[in-house]
Amino acid sequence: MKNLFVVFGSLVVAFAFNFFLIPFGILSSGISGLAILFGIITPLNVGLLNFMLNLPLLILGYFKLGKTITINTLVCVVSVSIFLDVLPVVALTDNIMLSTVFGGAIGGLGVGIILKYAGTSGGLDIIAMIISRVSSFRIGILLTGMNGLIVVLSGFMFDWEIALYTMLSIYLTGKMIDTIFTDHIKLTMQIVTTKGDPIRKELLQSIYRGITMTEGYGGYTDEKKDILMIVVTRYETLHVKEIARKHDENAFINIYETVEVDGKFHVH
Repeated sequence: MKNLFVVFGSLVVAFAFNFFLIPFGILSSGISGLAILFGIITPLNVGLLNFMLNLPLLILGYFKLGKTITINTLVCVVSVSIFLDVLPVVALTDNIMLSTVFGGAIGGLGVGIILKYAGTSGGLDIIAMIISRVSSFRIGILLTGMNGLIVVLSGFMFDWEIALYTMLSIYLTGKMIDTIFTDHIKLTMQIVTTKGDPIRKELLQSIYRGITMTEGYGGYTDEKKDILMIVVTRYETLHVKEIARKHDENAFINIYETVEVDGKFHVH
C-alpha cells in the first residue's frame, strides 16, 4: 500500500516537471533539478539522467536510513524516471509566473506525499532526511538551503530571470513539503507490554533511538509490565508501533508531542 502512495507521489512530481517547469526551463529542487538542467543542455533523456544521478545517494540511504526507506526511494526514483519519459512535455499555460507557482507547489505536494509514506524522492531528500533525523531542522528548510547551488547554476547557464523563477519554485516546493511532511516534530512514545526485552532489542537495531525501560504493574490485573519510553520523529511512530505489535498485540501505546529534546536523541 505504501508503494502505491509513493508511485502516486512520483506521478505528481513528474506532472509538475513536464507540464509546468521544463517547458520554461525552470529547474526543480535537488538531483531532479540537475537532471532537468543536463536534459536541457544535452540530448540525454531527463528520466535516465534522474536515475543515474540518484544511484550513489540510494546507496548512502541504504546505510543511513535503512532498507525500507531505500526500497521505497528506489520505487520513487524509477517511477519518476518512467513518468518523466512517458508524460509529454506540454505547457499548460503560457504564463511563466503561473507555471512557476503551480509547478513548485504541485512538485512539493508530490514530494510531501512520498516522504509521508516512508520514502524519499531521492537525491538531496536523502541527505536532508539524514540531517533532519539527528537535528531539529525541517526537511523543507534544509532542501531550500541546499538548492542554492541549482539557482546559481540556472543563472549562469540560462539567465538570472530564470534563476529567480527557479528560486521561487524551489521555495514553494519546500513550503509545501513542510505543510504535508512533519518529520521534524518529535513525539514521545510509551509502550506498556509484557514483551519489553524483544521489543527493546528490535527498536535499538532499527530505530537507533535511546530507550528508557522501567517496570510497572497493571492497576487492574496486578500483572508485571515493562514500560518503554522512546522519543522519535513523527515518521518513525508507525515503525515503532509495527515492532511493538509484532511482539505483543495487546501492548498499550501512548503517544504525545514533545516540546523540546535536550540531551542525546540519536544513538550512533
